[in-house]
Amino acid sequence: MNFRNRVLALAVAAFGAVGAQAQETKVNLGVAIPAATHAFTAGIVFWANQAKKDLEKAHPGQIKVTVKTASGAPEQANQLQDLLTATKIDTLVIFPFESAALTKPVAQAKAKGVYVTVVDRGLTDTSAQDAYVSGDNTAFGRIPAEYLAKALNGKGNIVALRGIPTTIDNERMDAFTAVMKNHPDIKILDAKHGNWNRDDAFKVMQDFLTRFKQIDAVWAADDDMAVGVLKAIEQAKRKDIKIVFGGAGMKSMVKTLMEGSNPLIQANVSYSPKFMYDAIKLTAEARLKGEKLPASTIIPSVLITKENAKQYYFPDSPF
Repeated sequence: MNFRNRVLALAVAAFGAVGAQAQETKVNLGVAIPAATHAFTAGIVFWANQAKKDLEKAHPGQIKVTVKTASGAPEQANQLQDLLTATKIDTLVIFPFESAALTKPVAQAKAKGVYVTVVDRGLTDTSAQDAYVSGDNTAFGRIPAEYLAKALNGKGNIVALRGIPTTIDNERMDAFTAVMKNHPDIKILDAKHGNWNRDDAFKVMQDFLTRFKQIDAVWAADDDMAVGVLKAIEQAKRKDIKIVFGGAGMKSMVKTLMEGSNPLIQANVSYSPKFMYDAIKLTAEARLKGEKLPASTIIPSVLITKENAKQYYFPDSPF
């Protein structure tokens, strides 16, 4: 091969390599989530890492997924900066630690051209996101309220334990109280934040038990908090409480329902952390195709009782 043909061959090879590279769509996706501080977020971390594993295996060289876990809102905001500047992500899936504190950092990422999917704990300004994926938080508050109102025959005293101050916590509480407005003989004695944490819920419930001599039912808006509530009731040896309604279908609670081993646990409401996996997968595959997700994707929440509990029992899950 003469010099001219050799140069031509090299040029064709180089062009072919560039062409192949140009055809290869790449998604550099960052995932920002709370650390596994309780069972539900342990499930979130589990499903996020499962999504990373499955997506990188299914699309080798096309998708890179970086998962960051934070123990608080300031740390998560710093991690966002790191994902933008060091990792140079073009796509973000975030489960905000708190709504208000993370809204501005997420908006800054979107302003730099990053495609943003927010999961579960919504932002205070929805213009900072491209898509939102969540369980049905209105149903999460409405279903327990309807169940408790019926179980108490429309009369009694209730205390409530809320989660971390977020948009979803507000949605749940608003839905719960909207139902209770139709039952004037049911009194919500107090509602305090237990931060979706069993230790915090234990302390809140101890306070309720000290202050209120007659409590008929407890709504603990998360199964981790329900564990703390049950411990406080047991220690105080209180017999007035008839029902503790948690939420999200933690496997130990669903098993309790199946076995009928605790008379205080009579029902639950579904809200699986697997939506983290779904949100990452949907976002990554849409971006590979150059597409967008719907503005909102809501995964239904349903009542879990002894009769259907087996359908919601996942013994291999961390939650």
